[in-house]
Amino acid sequence: MNTIEKFNSHVMKSYGRYDLVLEKGEKRTAVDENGKEYIDFGSGIGTNSLGFCDDSWVDAVCTQVKTIQHTSNYYYTKVQADFADMLCEATGYSKMFFGNSGAEANECAIKIARKYSFDKYGKEAERNIIITLKNSFHGRTITTLSATGQDVFHNYFFPFTPGFIYAPANDNEELVKIVKENENKVCAIMVEFIQGEGGVVPLDESFVKTIEKICSENDILFVADEVQTGIGRTGKFLAGDNYGVKPDIVSLAKGLAGGIPIGVCLANEKCSGVLTPGTHGSTFGGNPVCCAGGIAVLNKVTSEGFLDEVSEKGEYLKEKLLEIPEVEGVDGMGLMIGVRLKKGKAGDICKACLENGLLILTAKEKLRFLPPLTITREEIDKGIDILKNILKNI
Repeated sequence: MNTIEKFNSHVMKSYGRYDLVLEKGEKRTAVDENGKEYIDFGSGIGTNSLGFCDDSWVDAVCTQVKTIQHTSNYYYTKVQADFADMLCEATGYSKMFFGNSGAEANECAIKIARKYSFDKYGKEAERNIIITLKNSFHGRTITTLSATGQDVFHNYFFPFTPGFIYAPANDNEELVKIVKENENKVCAIMVEFIQGEGGVVPLDESFVKTIEKICSENDILFVADEVQTGIGRTGKFLAGDNYGVKPDIVSLAKGLAGGIPIGVCLANEKCSGVLTPGTHGSTFGGNPVCCAGGIAVLNKVTSEGFLDEVSEKGEYLKEKLLEIPEVEGVDGMGLMIGVRLKKGKAGDICKACLENGLLILTAKEKLRFLPPLTITREEIDKGIDILKNILKNI
């Protein structure tokens, strides 16, 4: 059996995989088992933030593997403490909880939001509704699927977790109406600043400011799912910085440890003491190897001028995309880009790009670009040339 046949004979088919076996990678280039090279405009869905096998990241991770690879959370490790200190310094948040994924980080955010109101207003108040947005995506556990505002995900796994109401994005009046209709029952409003899986759709600044105002005036927690938008992806360390807001709770994952599993839920002073011993936990959360990878990422992303370069490269990528006649428009911020097409199906174009040595993604009917934050202009040009030739011939 070849690799694909062997894989499919043992692994559940829960993904629509391409017929591609990746064997190794260096910087922004992946190599398949036959030696063919691919420019990476997807970074493992925004996860390989420094590209493949960045030297400083490899050194940090390998050194940690040789030192201590795991210990339970009954004990402390220096690498975990150092990483937590660096992340709080970079974000301005007080405390955090370590998990292993974006879904876990969002589960933690949901638990903090509901326990905050439980502790303050009592169980009998039933102040447990969380407003999320239509077209949102928050994860694949039962509860984060319940928080996700897309009908396509609300099937098969009934009953879903109750207590979620979906508001249309960028509709200030409707959001105010929903809060008023559920007066004293809403504990949090949870949003992505850019809906990634929903089609790379940024929220309007006025809508974000409305959320901030509602939350402030009603003791409702403002929760930001920055699983895909965080860690410099939008040209700011957190996407919320683009809007000038600081939510009470922020979830991070994907690009945080440069390609190994991590999830973090950050909380401000208001929420930092909500979780008490026994109310939440994670066996692998804060794993030393993952924290070492996270430190390597933070060292690079917080270095002088790095985020400015991400913004500049994002603008450069947008300009190059808009020069392509078949491109109708470009959405997103920094190096989180969605491309609207005048013709052709995103899935077909994605597959054609792969066949021609370019790895990209889709989101709804759009092409989606999440290249490593370290991508160069020369690599952008090379990838754009591949895409341009494909679109010209559809």
